[in-house]
Amino acid sequence: MTQTPGSSTESENSRSVTLTRIGDGRFKAMNARGGETFFGTGGLDPDFTPVELLLAAIAGCSAIDVDLITGKRSEAVSFDVACHGEKVRDEQGNHLRDIRVVFDVRFPDGDAGDQARAVMPRAIAQTRDRLCTVSRTVALGEPVVFEDVNAQD
Repeated sequence: MTQTPGSSTESENSRSVTLTRIGDGRFKAMNARGGETFFGTGGLDPDFTPVELLLAAIAGCSAIDVDLITGKRSEAVSFDVACHGEKVRDEQGNHLRDIRVVFDVRFPDGDAGDQARAVMPRAIAQTRDRLCTVSRTVALGEPVVFEDVNAQD
């Protein structure tokens, strides 16, 4: 059975979104807090594709972790993250390989900035190895179950 985000059947650790088709190849995703984002097939509209959203989720999750860790020492002067992967079609079907997350974070001169710069390698290792749920799920390869609630037995 499909759960609606925020429904009483969700546990504290449960995460979910719902999608609604809003046009030819276009969808709206909604979360339990009322947030919305749009995505599509990537034709002429500016919406992200599902693969781009996955890359954004990987980069975003890791960026939040690194920002929280380094931000205890110093506010970044600039904070940019890029995420890239190669889409391939092979005997395993469509998937991404060679996924890479690249941080370009600058801190101010001075002791606090030096402390933040010094902790960057550890912060990146922590998000990669333990903290970022999105990249950890991709790296560990959790199976995805697909269901059709309207399927006839």
